[in-house]
Amino acid sequence: MEIEKKYPLPPFTEETAKIKVQLAEDAWNSQNPIAVSMAYTADTEWRNRSQFVNGRKEVVDFLKDKWKKELRYRLRKYLWAYTDNRIAVRFEYEYQNQEGQWFRAYGNENWEFNENGLMEKRYASINDLPILEKDRKLI
Repeated sequence: MEIEKKYPLPPFTEETAKIKVQLAEDAWNSQNPIAVSMAYTADTEWRNRSQFVNGRKEVVDFLKDKWKKELRYRLRKYLWAYTDNRIAVRFEYEYQNQEGQWFRAYGNENWEFNENGLMEKRYASINDLPILEKDRKLI
């Protein structure tokens, strides 16, 4: 059986942490729940706002539901800090709801990876701010 690996692997340097953050941004902007889920361990643990998600299947279901509600989604992630197998990011994303209202969401995530570079834990704190379409910055 082949061992799943997602490069770059820990321990992280500033360069490899930035690469990991960019890969995550690119994956989430693809809005492909299955592709996104492959960056996480099979038994990954998430806290996203007040919701708890466990395992890849729940990640896929969560993301499918998210992107049905958050239309025209666009995300930016920024490295905040890193250690051996952990990365902290701050992020912002914009989306439009089904009623046409635009939002910008701000937040922080704490990530923990296993030795194969798969994310075991993801803890996200997120706040949404209604915005006007003319005030969008992530186009």
